[in-house]
Amino acid sequence: MKNRFPQSLRLIIISLVAIGVLALALSGTFTSLSRWVATPITAVQTWVSRQYQGVENLLSASQDIQEIRQQNTALEAENARMQAQIVGLQQQLVEFEILSALLEFARANPEHQYSGASIIGRDPSPFLNYIIINRGADDGLRRGMPVVTQNGLAGRIVQVTASAARVSLITDPAARINVRIEPSRSPAVLTGSITGDITLEQIPQDADVNPGNLILTSGLGGNYPANIIVGQITSVRSRENALFQSASVQPVTDFSDLSIVLVITNFEPVDFSPLIPEAGTP
Repeated sequence: MKNRFPQSLRLIIISLVAIGVLALALSGTFTSLSRWVATPITAVQTWVSRQYQGVENLLSASQDIQEIRQQNTALEAENARMQAQIVGLQQQLVEFEILSALLEFARANPEHQYSGASIIGRDPSPFLNYIIINRGADDGLRRGMPVVTQNGLAGRIVQVTASAARVSLITDPAARINVRIEPSRSPAVLTGSITGDITLEQIPQDADVNPGNLILTSGLGGNYPANIIVGQITSVRSRENALFQSASVQPVTDFSDLSIVLVITNFEPVDFSPLIPEAGTP
């Protein structure tokens, strides 16, 4: 079967087409055509790329948010743990300061022997007339032993069990403590009240008593050793023709903030009751 066109003519046509295409390319015709064709394709590719990038950013942001939440939860837990440690360290620091102050008190009063005790119970009433300590008869404590803080007198033991003791504070309405006023050394009797306030009674009318004077135990009455600071006078009341003056006292011990106390273990209370005649007895 013969070819429709001669071989030479086919070569000529192909050559002419090639020359034409080359001429068109050199003239820039294909560039304009390619731009016309490529412009919508590029726009579509750009739109698809943006949508893909948006989806990718959304998925990445969701993952980042989850990681941030996890990190925030971990940081909150770490913060809570550190806050608990800070509170614990602050409590230890307060206890250390109290123990140091109690040690200084003991060193300043070497004539006594002491046993430290922690507060494990408090009077549920708002007036705080007694506390419970974690030492008792098994630790050598007995009824009547004085109890002090790093600042001064707190009270004395009134009930004892094997492992605990009840301490009546100087704010108790039944408390009556023989004291002296410094610097005049005038005698007086310290009394508590149902409101928790303490006052001085039976101050001699001619005694030189002023706000700011210190109150110390006198040792009289046999219930407390002498020279333990109790408080400071805040105001004096004196009425004309009265036998005695009276005064309000600010105790040196903050009874609302007690945590550790010292019990004076070598003090023996003296019972004077058999020596005091009853009313009406000659």
